[in-house]
Amino acid sequence: MIRNILFFLFFAPVTALASLTCILCKPLAIWASQAWARCTIWLIRMPLEVDFSALDPEQTYVFMVNHQSQLDIPLMTAILAPRKVNFVAKDSLFKIPLFGQAITAVGHISIDRSNPRSAMKSIEVAVQRAQSGRSILIFPEGTRAEEFDKLQDFKIGGMILALKTGLPVAPIVLSGTGTVLPKHRLLLRPAVLKVRALPPIDTGKYTMKDREAFKDDLYQMMNDAYLEQHSD
Repeated sequence: MIRNILFFLFFAPVTALASLTCILCKPLAIWASQAWARCTIWLIRMPLEVDFSALDPEQTYVFMVNHQSQLDIPLMTAILAPRKVNFVAKDSLFKIPLFGQAITAVGHISIDRSNPRSAMKSIEVAVQRAQSGRSILIFPEGTRAEEFDKLQDFKIGGMILALKTGLPVAPIVLSGTGTVLPKHRLLLRPAVLKVRALPPIDTGKYTMKDREAFKDDLYQMMNDAYLEQHSD
C-alpha cells in the first residue's frame, strides 16, 4: 500500500516537471526524459534483472520489444539511456497534454496504424533517423497485452521499417511489467522485472518480399524466449 501511495503521489508531478523541461528547454529534453524514466523505475521499487550481454554497446539497432504495460516506456528509456534511441509509438500517446509535446521534443515518432499513408510516412521518418545514426525501438505487437500466456501477433509495419533501415534487429523480451501495472489497472502489484536481449538478427538475409517470413521468424524467436523467461 505504501508503494502505491508513493508512486501515485509523486509520479504525476515528476512527469509534469520532466515534460515541461523537455518542451521549454529542448537541449535538456533527452536528459529530462531519462531522469523521468529512472525516477519512475525507482518509485515502483521492484527487483530488476537486465541481460544485454548479447548486444554490442557500440552498434546501432532496431530494437523489437514486447509490450505489457505503461511501465515499458520508462523502463526501456532508463535501460537504453546510454544509447541514442527514438521510439516509434502509437499516435494516441502524442495527444496526451504535456506528455505528448514532451516525447515529440525528445524525438520519438508518432505512428497512426489506422491510416496506412500516414503510417508509411512515419516509417520513412524512422528510417531517416536510423540512417543518421540513431537506434529505433518498436513494440511490434502494437499495443499492450492483456493476457500473458504468449506474445500477441506482430504487426507488419515494424518488419517493413526494420528491413528498410538495413540495421540488425535486437529482439528484447520483457516480463513482469504486466503483473506490476497491467492494462486497465491502477494499483501496483509486486513482481520481478526481467529484460533480456536475444542475439541480434541480420536483416540482410531477408528482402522486402520476405517480410512475412521475417515476422514469423522473429515472433517464434521472441515468443519461445518469452515463454521460457515468463515461466521462471
